[in-house]
Amino acid sequence: MSLPTDPALMEAEQLLALYRRRALSPVEALKAVTERIARMNPWVNAFAALNPRALQQAGESEARWAAGRPLGPLDGVPATVKDLLNLAGFPTRRGSRTTDSAPVEEDAPAVLGLKQAGAVIIGKTTTTEFGWKSPGDCPLHGITRNPWNRSRTPGGSSSGAGAAAAACFGPLHIGTDAGGSIRIPAAFCGIVGVKPSFGRVPQWPLGAFANVAVAGPMARSVRDAALMMSALARHDLRDPFCLPDDARDWREGIEEGVAGLRVALVREWGFAPPLDAEGEEALAQAARALEAAGAIVEEATPALPDTRAIFGRVWGVALARLVATIPEDRRGDLDAGLAEVAARHAALPATEFLAFEAARIEAAHAMARFHQRFDLVLTAATPTAAFAADQPTLHAEQALWRDWAPWTFAFNLTRQPAISVPVGLDAEGMPRAVQVAAALYRDDLCFRAARALELALQAPAAPVL
Repeated sequence: MSLPTDPALMEAEQLLALYRRRALSPVEALKAVTERIARMNPWVNAFAALNPRALQQAGESEARWAAGRPLGPLDGVPATVKDLLNLAGFPTRRGSRTTDSAPVEEDAPAVLGLKQAGAVIIGKTTTTEFGWKSPGDCPLHGITRNPWNRSRTPGGSSSGAGAAAAACFGPLHIGTDAGGSIRIPAAFCGIVGVKPSFGRVPQWPLGAFANVAVAGPMARSVRDAALMMSALARHDLRDPFCLPDDARDWREGIEEGVAGLRVALVREWGFAPPLDAEGEEALAQAARALEAAGAIVEEATPALPDTRAIFGRVWGVALARLVATIPEDRRGDLDAGLAEVAARHAALPATEFLAFEAARIEAAHAMARFHQRFDLVLTAATPTAAFAADQPTLHAEQALWRDWAPWTFAFNLTRQPAISVPVGLDAEGMPRAVQVAAALYRDDLCFRAARALELALQAPAAPVL
């Protein structure tokens, strides 16, 4: 497969190799990306804010490369930050008219990791309001659209990150995922989305869904996502639940493949998530690819309760708590669907909430037992391809497990690592994807399986725009 010559279309690894040889400069790469943003973002609408200092940062990186002293493993690579995370000097609006427009003073841990590795921050990408849903729109910034088809949604809640990655607005993008908010837009946009193990990437301040949410990489290749993970997954004392520092390169071992690994093809999570015919074919294609690579694939069902009931309460109570922190005179500015879900869960007794939290832990235990038999889990990523961008959000609680996140939220409950990997395009030219997951803290196995699928299936890396 021929490599692209336009720097905007290049993956991070290719950019870095060219910087190293002095065959391309970070300024040239950034200018190619910003030209593409100027041309396409007016209809994609991937950005909440652009960074006016990006060109200066690229120039500083260029000087370091010229001196043979790059700052870190991502020096000069363009990257974006989802607007649920703090980026110093910018407001964190979270897609909401109810939030403070004043700039924050401190970077979130994941953002600090990117900066310390030398990445050039292009700007902040759009999110659904407080990350509450999967359709890619919010009250503050409107509708973000899918680069593969502007009438379709990129998914959410990391809507801008998914769209920016697919549109080649830089190779690296930070998303967050509390029920599928990295993996759903990755699947809809034909990119790679990584939900790390809980605690792998430190977070602060915590968002509405702190007990199940993570930050993670979104990129156009598995190797780029693993490279980005190496910068994000560093201990930060602000997060009391993050893992000890592990200064590894997550690309190590990524090419070892899946030969001899046991893979469970899973179709139920205590309920049967919907999946259309083309999704079934994508799943079967991925299973065949893993078998051809030497894995032992077997259809199996973990002993889980109905995970819809558990996640529905975790999600609803988190939204109710969020709305309670917003002054009453500002609540009318909220997404109507968010306010509706919050109102239904506001009166939940503490004892009932604790019962659902206990059920979440039992689900995690059941999956840990399941992984005594299986190294990996293979599932669908979404029930369908990307749906219409302009459709209203109706009956959100039913849509959550029917249309949005039925294949993804269980891994947030259990806190396991999971990666969405593109498989190819459907009959209408829209991306389809599958999801691979591993036991808690075995992110390395996820990367190996995702890379094996990427090599076998060679899905298109970006739409032709």
